[in-house]
Amino acid sequence: MTTLRAVVLVCTLKPSPAESSAELLGREVLTALSDHDVAGEVIRVADHAVKFGVSTDEGDGDEWPAIRAKILDAQLLIIATPIWMGQPSSVCKMVLERLDAELSEEPPAIPGKVAAVAVVGNEDGAHHVTAEVLQALNDVGFTVAGSASTYWVGEAMGGLDYKDAGPKPDTTGAATTTLAANAAHLARLLAREPYPASS
Repeated sequence: MTTLRAVVLVCTLKPSPAESSAELLGREVLTALSDHDVAGEVIRVADHAVKFGVSTDEGDGDEWPAIRAKILDAQLLIIATPIWMGQPSSVCKMVLERLDAELSEEPPAIPGKVAAVAVVGNEDGAHHVTAEVLQALNDVGFTVAGSASTYWVGEAMGGLDYKDAGPKPDTTGAATTTLAANAAHLARLLAREPYPASS
């Protein structure tokens, strides 16, 4: 079986070496994907000088082109984001804005790639964040498998992070397992039989 590639973009606001619940859940997704012959890497976006913009390259010092190259080389993209004020993080929104440039690329490079999302937070909003991120990724050409999300949210107005939550809930683990199985299956199908070229 051919090994597929995945990139997990961690959209925490905190650069390394600070601990990150979003990174933890993103790594758990990558581990689950490895059970389906998917290899990959985790990139913490805040560790890179990614400029604001809506092009594939914003010029001198912009590190997005190197990240983009890894996305283009992979069959799966997982966005791992915390919830802030009921929204995807600002880093996540910047990533989506940079991916918007793919709509203008010829030939388009994104169709045939599969996207999924992992969300963590201390408040309600996981469904809203999932909807925003997956809709944006679908808009730029990514394909979304069934049940292509996993999340954990703590008590409303609480202070407990996923990384500190002790034993992880079976529901989050089951969602991560399903995400990995469905996303890897769909990515393998699309790698074998790509979408027809658009006219």
